[in-house]
Amino acid sequence: MKPPEIIEVERAVFSCDGGDDLLGHPRVFLNMGNKTKVDCPYCGRQYILISNN
Repeated sequence: MKPPEIIEVERAVFSCDGGDDLLGHPRVFLNMGNKTKVDCPYCGRQYILISNN
């Protein structure tokens, strides 16, 4: 099984639709809260919060 994709984001609130146009999943909004990373419950992509310092 291929490891989940890791994507860097600059905001704590964002959405994931699985990509791949029609082969993706319903758009889900994710909120990191106080965390620095979160996984999409549909596709397993891991999102990492980066800072602009």
